[in-house]
Amino acid sequence: MIEYQKILDKNMLNVFKDILINIRDKGLSNNNHLYITFSTNNKKVELPNWLKQKYPKEMTIVIQYEYYDLEINKNNFSISLSFNDIKTNLIIDYNSIISFADPSVNFGLILQNNKSQNKLKKNISRKKSKMDNVINFSNYKKN
Repeated sequence: MIEYQKILDKNMLNVFKDILINIRDKGLSNNNHLYITFSTNNKKVELPNWLKQKYPKEMTIVIQYEYYDLEINKNNFSISLSFNDIKTNLIIDYNSIISFADPSVNFGLILQNNKSQNKLKKNISRKKSKMDNVINFSNYKKN
């Protein structure tokens, strides 16, 4: 049996990694900015306790003007961002990524391999439709 969802998840994650590599190598241009939502309760995510307390389940970061030390690794990426003028380093495991989007170009993906996404998917499966395998981009459309 072909595991379509597993193949799709792997490739969507590679798209995300390629975007991060592009940002690291070339920076951001025009109005590009990236919203990244991730699960903060993933054991492989590293962030200060005060951020974990403020965002116990998930958090969205924005990569736009002030970001530092972006490193792309095999299983995670690290980045330093400023929170209330406090430069803070985050290490974000790829498996914790829930979604990412660049609203300036009307692009975004929901990554299905995340555990909290799978829980959400199970809850939604009660209202299953014929469109289960369609990626929903409606949350990222410009008005």
